[in-house]
Parts: sequence; structure tokens; C-alpha cells
Amino acid sequence: MSVTTPGFAARLETFGSTMEFYAPGLKRWATKEWRPSTPRRFLPVSVTGSACALSCDHCQAKVLDGMISVRAGVDLYDLAKTLAAGGSEGILVSGGSTRTGGVPLERHLRHVPRIKEELGLKVIAHSGVVSPRLAEALAAAGVDGVMLDIIGADETIHDVYHLPLTTADFERSLALLADAGLRIIPHIVCGLHYGRFLGEHRALEMIRRYPVSTLILVVLTPLVSTPMEHLPPPPVEDVTAFFAEARAAMPTTKVNLGCARPMGAMKSELDVAAVELGLNGIAYPADGVIAYAASRGLEPRLYEWCCSLTWAGEEGDRWGEVTVA
Repeated sequence: MSVTTPGFAARLETFGSTMEFYAPGLKRWATKEWRPSTPRRFLPVSVTGSACALSCDHCQAKVLDGMISVRAGVDLYDLAKTLAAGGSEGILVSGGSTRTGGVPLERHLRHVPRIKEELGLKVIAHSGVVSPRLAEALAAAGVDGVMLDIIGADETIHDVYHLPLTTADFERSLALLADAGLRIIPHIVCGLHYGRFLGEHRALEMIRRYPVSTLILVVLTPLVSTPMEHLPPPPVEDVTAFFAEARAAMPTTKVNLGCARPMGAMKSELDVAAVELGLNGIAYPADGVIAYAASRGLEPRLYEWCCSLTWAGEEGDRWGEVTVA
């Protein structure tokens, strides 16, 4: 792309020329442009180990394998203390889902105030579907933000997630988090319904009705040993069209391209499109994309934390920021 798009122009007007890149310690990663100096700065923790009651068709609990487990006999504070001693400055508290669609976080959240106050760690929670009780517990714990997938098609909720819920339950989660005054970081998985778009547009409509902190877009990446392993990812043109739609729908909200997306040539195409269509940031950028953003007049900033923490670099301490290679 060489012509300035409406999204690119709009993000310049609203957010200036800064382009943010993120590399949390969720996986081992490096490019010729950027090798993270402190890969343990921000790490994922699972409160359920490798267990998940849903075994969704796109995941089969495989994303939990790369997380650090809260093991029996060790509470969340003890684990956080160990991680902090090893250089961690923030954690994502996640885990497998229950049969009602939520992550069983409640009994662990009582440790969060101590983790933040005594260890100085930032704490992001991945909630799944939210109940009133969980929303209250998240707010009382003082988590820095709450991540959750928003699904806009009942068919996807039933067929992929195997949940007896509807889109109304996902929108209710947004409302509960908003009412609790929490920083909301919704995710939309492009192509979640077996590699094709189905409820993404409705999910975006739901999200734009609430005061969210950052919208994260990710792309279905068919995983080996899952029911979707034989499927192609969604077409690049469908995904990039949705990038443009999201930018236009939420012009004053940061929109990032998150961790999950296909590798290889498709990743490079998506990352370049994210720059050109006015997205604010990219997690684990393809090699060459940082330089590409600079060539388009943008100022790259590199952060060794999760792309959900878009406000952290604005707090004055520039926590986690590293020098462009």
C-alpha cells in the first residue's frame, strides 16, 4: 500500500505519529530488528494448569501449555514473588474455562492487592464470560485490566466453544465490567468460525457501545491436533477489511493487532496492513515491519509487555520501553 488510507490519516490526527510494538514473554521470539532484552518482564500464569472444561475446537487447551501454572500448595502471591525475583514486572492471570464460560479466578484474586503493593507487579486478568460476582471480585482486587474474547454469533459460541450461551451473555460481560469501573480489553478473533467471518461485525458493534481501553484483533491460527488443524486461516483481504472497519468504528480507541495470527507471508501482509490502515500497535511484529512503520513517518516505540497495556507507556515511567534496534 502506498496511498494514505482514511484509517492512517485518522490515527495520525487522533493519536499522533507513535506506532507501538510489543513483545511480552508469552513465547520465545526475536527478529533481526528486535531481540527482547528482558523476556521475563511480562509472563502468563494459568490458575488451572493445563485443564479446561470446554476444549474449544480452535484451541483444545493448547494455549495453556505455554503458561506458568499455579501449582498445588503454592498460591498466586508465592508464584508472583518467585517471578518478580526472576525479573518479571507484570503478569497475565488466565487459565482454562469452566463449563459456564468463565475462568475460575475468584479464589486467586485476593492475592492481587498484595502482588501489586508489595511486589509492584502489574496484573492483567483474562476473565472469560463474566458473572456479577466475578466482576465485583475483579474490581475489589484492583486488577489493572480485564481481557476477554467477544463473540458475535450464537453458532460460534455453540459450535466452537461448546457453550450453552448466546451473544447476549458476552455483551452482558462487557456491561458488568463497565459498571464495575474496570479497564476493559476485549479481543475479537477474526475467522473464529472455522476460518470464516461470521460474528465479527456484530462483536464490534457490541464492543463499541462500551468504554473499552483497547480493542485487540487476533486472527485464527489453525493448530495441530485440533479439529481446525486442516483449515486455512481466513483470507487476508477479509482480515484487512476488518482492520479498516474496526479503525473507523472506534476512531478514538486504541486498536492493536495481537499475538495470535498465522506465520510466514500472511503475517507480514497483515502487519503491513495494520500499519497502513491505522492500527495503533502490533504484538510480535514481523521482521522488517518496525522499519516499514518508520519509513511511513511513524515513530516506533518498543515495549516488552502485553499489547493490552497500552496506557502503561503514558504513565511517565516508560515502563518496559526499549530502544529501537
